Amino acid sequence: MKQRALGTTGLNVSLIGLGTVKFGRNQNVKYPQAFELPDDQHIIELLKCARDLGINVLDTAPAYGSSEERLGKLIKTSRREWVLATKVGEEFINGESYFNFTPEHTKLSIERSLKRLNTDYLDIVLVHSDGNDIYNIRHFGILESLLELKQQGLIRAFGMSTKTVEGGMLALQKSDIVMVTYHPIYTEEQAVIAKAYDLNKGVLIKKALASGHLQKIEGEDPVATSLRFVANEPGVSNIVIGTLDANHLKQNVACLS
Repeated sequence: MKQRALGTTGLNVSLIGLGTVKFGRNQNVKYPQAFELPDDQHIIELLKCARDLGINVLDTAPAYGSSEERLGKLIKTSRREWVLATKVGEEFINGESYFNFTPEHTKLSIERSLKRLNTDYLDIVLVHSDGNDIYNIRHFGILESLLELKQQGLIRAFGMSTKTVEGGMLALQKSDIVMVTYHPIYTEEQAVIAKAYDLNKGVLIKKALASGHLQKIEGEDPVATSLRFVANEPGVSNIVIGTLDANHLKQNVACLS
């Protein structure tokens, strides 16, 4: 698996990263099919497969149910092999999501993620957007809160997983990286990727496979079509793919090899 520089963060990331929402949450998710949470052995085997393929990015979040805690337990002895990305802002409790972007909660969330993930630093922290990107950046000063935590050595790089072009542009001014949605049938946030490229900021891609709705993507092999489309966009550093199927992961990597 090829690696790319994540902007000027000093981090080198595999072109594909493993998303772990399915490790800990199967309620109120927007996938086309229901699924059961995997047992620990299944996750261990999937993580080994990822490493064998050259994948080094694991993407998690407090809003992914028990994902952080499970990862913290299962990669305790291999922490340094991974680039760990987690988030702040969204919580998932009793089957429901809610958001809190205050400085106090941001600090609490980071301290909790460090404990859950059994680590003394987080490679990447992103703000988990509720769609009100501009308001949350300006009103809560959440990116400034993350900058302070970076200066304390708790975070290596930070940014925002945005839902608007305007929010992505503002986040680029105030942080190291952005995470945006991008695939062949949704290209609105290409402007953010292009701006990040100009600024030499890192870009993570979410929903590159249209959250499993591949029937909407034209071509004989919609997975390969989408992944190559995204990977060929200048400025893209990493594509986060969420899966529990090792064969799917291997196929995804093969598309970009």
